[in-house]
Amino acid sequence: MLPLLLILLVCLSLQTSESASSGSFIHCLLNHSQPSHPISSAIYTTNNGSYSSVLQSYIRNLRFNTTETRKPFLILTALHESHIQAAIVCAQKHNLQMKIRSGGHDYEGVSYVAEVPFFILDMFNLRSIHVDLKSETAWVQAGATLGEVYYRIFEKSKTHGFPAGVCPTVGVGGHFSGGGYGNMMRKYGLSVDNIIDAQIVDVHGRLLNRKSMGEDLFWAIRGGGGASFGVVVSYQIKLVRVPEIVTVFKVTKTLEQNATDIVYKWEQVANKLDENLFIRLILDVVNGTNKVKTGRATFIALFLGDSEQLLSVMKKSFPELGLQKSDCNETSWVQSVLFWTNFPLGTPNDVLLSRIPQVLTYFKRKSDYVKEPISKAGLELIWKKLIELEYVLLTFNPYGGRMGEIPAEAVPFPHRAGNLAKIQYAANWNVAGKNVTDYYIDLTRKLYKFMTPFVSKNPREAFFNYKDLDLGINHNGKASYKEGRVYGIKYFKANFDRLVKIKTKVDPGNFFRNEQSIPTLPN
Repeated sequence: MLPLLLILLVCLSLQTSESASSGSFIHCLLNHSQPSHPISSAIYTTNNGSYSSVLQSYIRNLRFNTTETRKPFLILTALHESHIQAAIVCAQKHNLQMKIRSGGHDYEGVSYVAEVPFFILDMFNLRSIHVDLKSETAWVQAGATLGEVYYRIFEKSKTHGFPAGVCPTVGVGGHFSGGGYGNMMRKYGLSVDNIIDAQIVDVHGRLLNRKSMGEDLFWAIRGGGGASFGVVVSYQIKLVRVPEIVTVFKVTKTLEQNATDIVYKWEQVANKLDENLFIRLILDVVNGTNKVKTGRATFIALFLGDSEQLLSVMKKSFPELGLQKSDCNETSWVQSVLFWTNFPLGTPNDVLLSRIPQVLTYFKRKSDYVKEPISKAGLELIWKKLIELEYVLLTFNPYGGRMGEIPAEAVPFPHRAGNLAKIQYAANWNVAGKNVTDYYIDLTRKLYKFMTPFVSKNPREAFFNYKDLDLGINHNGKASYKEGRVYGIKYFKANFDRLVKIKTKVDPGNFFRNEQSIPTLPN
């Protein structure tokens, strides 16, 4: 009886201290609020009727929307830059953990989950987009989604676009600050290669731009993860030119349709093709004839030109796919985004303004980089493993073109020349429960382990925006630098050391921290 009573007393004590801490924190926020921009309406505590809906509206991985998941004691839905400044000043004063959420697409829930008492600084209200065609630039706030960015650009021009992801509900804040890749990267590089200014609130609560923050910090927040260095409020992006007509296609081949030979040829040419052409490859398992499992290769493409030009390129460089005129869909650039997101062509463009994903699932992701083509024998082994595991798929995104021209140290994202493709491992499931979750995560890890001989080594590289806590977790204690180096080298290679030096300079107390943030140098 006594131990149970002790546990109850401890729990009650923790709840009381959390409540007191929350109360004094709110008092601090109110004291730091500007009369012209009151903060009270942006504060949601667990007692607020809208708290749960605000929390859940930007949880994009159902793994982190369970009763067991620790919830924030408060959500601050910033309406103005001054609210961000107040959050930073008051969180430090009260020694509180702050998580920064833009679109909630962090694969491991790092932007809205923690193991200690914490609050969320939610950015979704800060989503203005100002497109200036004269300078061919746009200012985009961190709470905007990619879909909103594309829609606002297309509103002004049918011949401008921006190189970023193909999932419209992804938030700008995390996507841009972690690299931002998409299907125009072979032509124009990553999002971060086309960012020319930014606004950030630093650890002292100062609102800085490129000039006032300095080139080191500006370098760091273009691929090194903004949440390690401050709160990025907005980015100024350089728009790119796109033709009025682009062409997209999706072609599938099963093992019975010679998929292995076609995939092998894709490996030979995908990173050497015309830079206007991007062909993604997806390997998965489907029911074949007689309901026997078989491997399927799906080729999804964007070509910045018309179908005649595309067919000419394919005939010359990749005739093995057997692309036909009937496979090609000519459309606008903004409609191509919808095609890539599995919307039918002709879907109204304003669907890009929806912030609700088409599907919400439980999922696990991992990443790798391929330096050399995998042999046909290797591909046969991969097919066999995929069929054995059944529920994990591999997505290959080709490099080359502009990606091979930009120096590895230009921004923190280091994966440039010498890469054939990036792999994403994906497992999705729709049933709750720890056993089910463990099963699918284990499948993903098994495939990742199996792929070891076919991918980069020393380090085994990974993409920072495909967050993967299997690569290491930072507990942000005395071993922070040592723990951070484990995953940091995989994500950033030689750029990790520069990121650490910048972090140590701009945030020596490591206030801006999470499970895979950039650490400070050890004392």
